[in-house]
Amino acid sequence: MLPIRRARPLRTGAVLAAAVLAVASPALATTGAPAQRTAAHGDAGPGAAGRNGDWPSWQKDPLGSRHNGAERDITPANVGGLKLKWAFGYPRNAGTPRSQPAVIGDTVYFGAPDGLFHARDARTGAAKWSFDLSTVGTGRAQVQDGPAVAGGKVYFGDSRGYLFAVDQRTGALAWSQRLDTTVSAIVTSSPTVYRGRVYVGVSSGENLLGKDHACCTFRGHVDALDAATGKPVWRFHTVPEPRQDGTWPNGVPRYVPSGAGVWSTPAIDPASGTLYVGTGQNYSGSGGHFDSVLALDARSGRPRWTRRMTDVDTWRSECSSPSPEDQKYCPNLPEGTALDFDLGAAPALFSAGGRRLVGIGQKVGVYHVLDARTGKIVWQRQLSDPMPGGGLSGIQWGASYDGHRLYVATYMANPGTLFALDPANGHVIWKTPNPADGCTTGGAAQYPRLCRLGHPPAVTTTPGLVWEGSMDGKVRAYSARDGRVLWTYDTITDVPTVNGGTGRGGATSGGGGAVVAHGMVYVQTGNFFTPYPNDKGSVLMAFGR
Repeated sequence: MLPIRRARPLRTGAVLAAAVLAVASPALATTGAPAQRTAAHGDAGPGAAGRNGDWPSWQKDPLGSRHNGAERDITPANVGGLKLKWAFGYPRNAGTPRSQPAVIGDTVYFGAPDGLFHARDARTGAAKWSFDLSTVGTGRAQVQDGPAVAGGKVYFGDSRGYLFAVDQRTGALAWSQRLDTTVSAIVTSSPTVYRGRVYVGVSSGENLLGKDHACCTFRGHVDALDAATGKPVWRFHTVPEPRQDGTWPNGVPRYVPSGAGVWSTPAIDPASGTLYVGTGQNYSGSGGHFDSVLALDARSGRPRWTRRMTDVDTWRSECSSPSPEDQKYCPNLPEGTALDFDLGAAPALFSAGGRRLVGIGQKVGVYHVLDARTGKIVWQRQLSDPMPGGGLSGIQWGASYDGHRLYVATYMANPGTLFALDPANGHVIWKTPNPADGCTTGGAAQYPRLCRLGHPPAVTTTPGLVWEGSMDGKVRAYSARDGRVLWTYDTITDVPTVNGGTGRGGATSGGGGAVVAHGMVYVQTGNFFTPYPNDKGSVLMAFGR
């Protein structure tokens, strides 16, 4: 396989040469004034949303902090006493879970890979209600994102491109909206609910359908919908409409440009009314806002600025094939720009040096910090080197900001490492590699050829603690002060489940991270990229003292 050329804008310490990009597609017309903000929509700072200790959405608050500043029950002094309180089991053949839970009061909400969405007692795991996604539309549905709870409703998306709103108390369907009918369209972006609107991104697996598919016609987009009715308010496309540009070697039509999906959860700055989100690579051709940070007016969807972080990046599954025949379907491979360097991680907003900043990680292994008002690069820190064939060494889903430091984890970086960074300049305060004994202890020791030392999940923080899970099947709590491991739990073990039978953990799930609320810690286990043998089915684990 040819070596990957690192795009110029990603060199450590370099200032991006690309100018702010032009608009790729006009926003749809805005309809109506925003409704009154609900109690879950705080805007005062990290962890401000849900000051009573709730965790109402993927990023915890509109700023994207992933920090629960109200969590006081679990501390660095007592975290070592955490024990498994209950586990919820998924069907053995359903696949691995990705839906990070939300916690409001005494209820935890989460989706399952078998097409069900659940509300359970947060302390005991006892059933409250379940919603069956198959009652809407056709085809197999999986919940691929984490829910957001606001205004008496629970919002979440699925693997068919639908967005749902169900009653928070009963689970009854309030509305559903199919956001994209393109083949393989998917909602992995968890919704952000703010001032009466739901904001969500849409992506696709169309670039994985193989060379007999007329690749590709999908266009990534960010949507705003009325939270009460599901009525579309505006849409921002990340690429122009694809047009046929000849054929592939087998005669199948080729459409360009395409892709630039929105995989992650938007953040919103209440002070400026700006929505921030990252985008993925092109699937075919080259154009639009691929591998970009978008700053959109939350009311209208019009761009305030956009910043492309990679020169060229076009990738489909054939780009990773060793077959010369398959490689004919990857035109960018010979020139080294089939990179798969998405900005799939969620952004976070914070202030340092007297100005508002937005930080976001990239699969190339760089954490970028930009001026939130202008998009100008403030600093960049290379935390891992890119791997040949894709960005799996880098930053996958999200960082955390506790009001003092940024906490960022790298994935398959040999080993993946957890960093604490100074938000003003990117200085590394401490770094802790995935413990070296991760693959030689616990359940992972049975599978030395499968185990890797890396971090699939997003990072979570609470006062004094940093929470991160690993491909080695362990979930760990680290000291926020110095990075020491204070607590470890090996999930690769058989556990009884509250819904009957026995389940088994595995590598911690990507797509989200640990949720810490009201003295409990919730972790999804099972990861597609580290398929430990499991004849029981994956589990959601809930820990407490």
